[in-house]
Amino acid sequence: MRATNRLLAGSVFVVAGYGMCGRGVAMRARGMGARVIVTEVDPLKALEAVMDGYEVMPIRETVKVGDIFCTLTGDVNVISQGDFLGMKDGAIVANSGHFNVELDLERLRRITRKRRILRDFVEEYTLKNGKRIIVLAEGRLVNLSAAEGHPSAVMDMSFANQALCVEYISRNGHRLEKRVYPVPKEIDREVARLKLKNMGVKIDTLTAEQRKYLQSWELGT
Repeated sequence: MRATNRLLAGSVFVVAGYGMCGRGVAMRARGMGARVIVTEVDPLKALEAVMDGYEVMPIRETVKVGDIFCTLTGDVNVISQGDFLGMKDGAIVANSGHFNVELDLERLRRITRKRRILRDFVEEYTLKNGKRIIVLAEGRLVNLSAAEGHPSAVMDMSFANQALCVEYISRNGHRLEKRVYPVPKEIDREVARLKLKNMGVKIDTLTAEQRKYLQSWELGT
């Protein structure tokens, strides 16, 4: 929005990928009045998007109706040459999930007749078929390139998590196998506890009776 100054209300906003980042973008785009369409390859995530009230369809179908596209998949060539050719004149394309490989810019250049910079972080590609495609921030992470990245109120949790994970590895590395580990739940919970405390938010705690019930199979249907 900083890069383009475009109004989202009334536009068709396509979110490619419904992971944690995709969910956030979809939620905010809908909150600003856009009609949001989600594309996915994972049936579970696609079902979650449907249950969250979004339209879900293959990306090749979204190009016919989409005004703004944002990829958040972590994969390569999510929007490809055929997609660019099928887009509306003036469609805006951005990436907020991974490196600039999410958009197939190499093939986009092959079908481009002219390029020009409209304003900072906004480049117009005039295709050989006459359509214009707007690419933001050279296809790089648009939230970092065209804005100021994540607020400190988010990054403090990320850095705390990373620091505690480094400490965990330092203390337990001698007995860990050489593989990728998820962040231990106790670290995630501790970071969340400290953040809530800092925000002045209080939550409930389980009673001994409740904790015992959750750990047992004594009752139930």
